Amino acid sequence: MATDDQEVPEGSVQNILSQETLKWVFVGGKGGVGKTTCSSILSILLSRVRSSVLIISTDPAHNLSDAFQQRFTKAPTLVNGFNNLYAMMTRMFGVEEEFGEDALLGRLEGMKDVIEQVNRQFKDPDMTTFVCVCIPEFLSLYETERLVQELTKFEIDTHNIIINQVLYNEEGVESKLLKARMRMQQKYLDQFYMLYDDFHITKLPLLPEEVTGVEALKAFSSHFATPYQPSTGGGTVEELERKIDALKQQLTDAEEELEKLRKGKQIA
Repeated sequence: MATDDQEVPEGSVQNILSQETLKWVFVGGKGGVGKTTCSSILSILLSRVRSSVLIISTDPAHNLSDAFQQRFTKAPTLVNGFNNLYAMMTRMFGVEEEFGEDALLGRLEGMKDVIEQVNRQFKDPDMTTFVCVCIPEFLSLYETERLVQELTKFEIDTHNIIINQVLYNEEGVESKLLKARMRMQQKYLDQFYMLYDDFHITKLPLLPEEVTGVEALKAFSSHFATPYQPSTGGGTVEELERKIDALKQQLTDAEEELEKLRKGKQIA
């Protein structure tokens, strides 16, 4: 827990991107909260600051292929549009179906030294961290708390939570259902901040469309590095200046069109 003298951690994943010693970044959470999208975007962001990045999915539903709109297999495959980002699919469980129980036990015995080395790395906060992905609902909050407790028990570092599908009161929401939903979400958001005030909590907005394809993932990635700022109708100075410039251009075009019409009438 953070003390009164400590600053609240920044609501982004910048701490992960800046930690050059990290070798393993795990992403987990309850089903349907956006783990694949978040891990895909994290891999894109890491590829900008690392020489080489490999994203591994253990999801049998092949959601990683859907996210990047590219087919991946058990072998590392270069992601389209990148020269240092690779992706692959694997099964962490059920490997006995492929090798058989006896063969698997022999294989694991032969890999004992490697397993012990990896286990040491997983418990080293300089090399490994776990990112919890959730949504602002009771079950997701409950599952996240259980997950954090389990990670702590196994001495695996975790100090980042991504809260996905957050509703914001943008441009004046009028729907009673949406307002009720936002109030419910705010209740659980407050609980997240109370329970994890020493975590980096990144809030992501609920979008009207799915985030699929490299370009969409890149566009959405900005909310991971910089806390999302909802539009309140006014906008920033830069946004207002752009709107004014656009209106000025529309006015200029309209004046030119009006002048043409006037000249046409004079000729007639």
